[in-house]
Amino acid sequence: MRRMGIGIMLIIVLSILGACGAKEDAAAPADKNANEPVEENVIDQELEEAKAKFEPLGEIPVPAENPMTEEKIELGKTLYFDPRLSGNNVQSCMSCHAPGAGYGDGMEKFIGFEGFNGPRNSPTIINSGYYPTNFWDGRAGSLEEQALGPIQSEVEMNQNLDELVIELNGVPTYVEQFNTVFNDKISADNIAKAIAAFERTIVIADTAFDRYLQGEEDAISLDAKEGMKLFAGKAGCISCHAGPLLSDYNYHNLGMSGDDGRFAVTGNEDDKGKFRTPGLRGVAYTAPYMHDGSLESLKDVIMYYNEGGGDHANKSVQMKTLNLTEKEISSLIAFLESMSGELPEVEKPEIPSN
Repeated sequence: MRRMGIGIMLIIVLSILGACGAKEDAAAPADKNANEPVEENVIDQELEEAKAKFEPLGEIPVPAENPMTEEKIELGKTLYFDPRLSGNNVQSCMSCHAPGAGYGDGMEKFIGFEGFNGPRNSPTIINSGYYPTNFWDGRAGSLEEQALGPIQSEVEMNQNLDELVIELNGVPTYVEQFNTVFNDKISADNIAKAIAAFERTIVIADTAFDRYLQGEEDAISLDAKEGMKLFAGKAGCISCHAGPLLSDYNYHNLGMSGDDGRFAVTGNEDDKGKFRTPGLRGVAYTAPYMHDGSLESLKDVIMYYNEGGGDHANKSVQMKTLNLTEKEISSLIAFLESMSGELPEVEKPEIPSN
């Protein structure tokens, strides 16, 4: 009996030990997994909030009185490249707004009629059809009005519009084209409409930045994403570079002296030294920067803002020292470069002979 009791006790002990071992074996995989990294989709809330502040560019607005047609665009392109539009038949619109120079001229300030040294930088015509006003000081109320401005300016192209109409009427190809496009004769108004129609085709809307807004997560780099957060946050760029065009369409004094800017148009003392906020798509192609072309690179621009701008008496209260680090400046540059896309390509057309 005693031996039987010992045997039974041994069986019970072995059963208990076996059960414990089984439990440890069952628990082992869970313990092993617990030591492995768990993949999670971590949401950067700051980035998501920044991203939500931007919007797509959308279709370019076209005035009802100047609808776009292929024939009109082609006529406008030819006029854009034609030096007949200047008083000495040397300069064309393309002279200051060249496709290969970001539709500017790549110079600090423009060179005008007979070598005149202009006071301002030639603004790019990229996306110019989105602005409600044109020129640095907003003196043109439409792209059509803008098209005629430099032609008539004594310091830019110095061409009398009546004389231009007479000159173009001496070109049979132009007479035929204007009749086909407008069912009308050559006139200053029709010249402006044709050039404006062409300029409305110079659009940058499909950029890495835009693709990121549409949900393509890898369209921009991690640096650019950090730059987006800074642009919408610490750096405060979005306070002026907002909306579909990344411009508030407004005028601001950034502290630069030597040019009265918008004041020359309005006569309002509050507008002294104010200039239009430029849109940013294509910005990597349009150096040098600012209305006076004084800043050579995107880094120079960011450093100017980082230091709080100049000392003009009418400087905007939004211009403050930013205290950005070198890393943050690099991230902002990466974000701005993500907005640049590809330059629209335009081949020079054949200019019709007399």
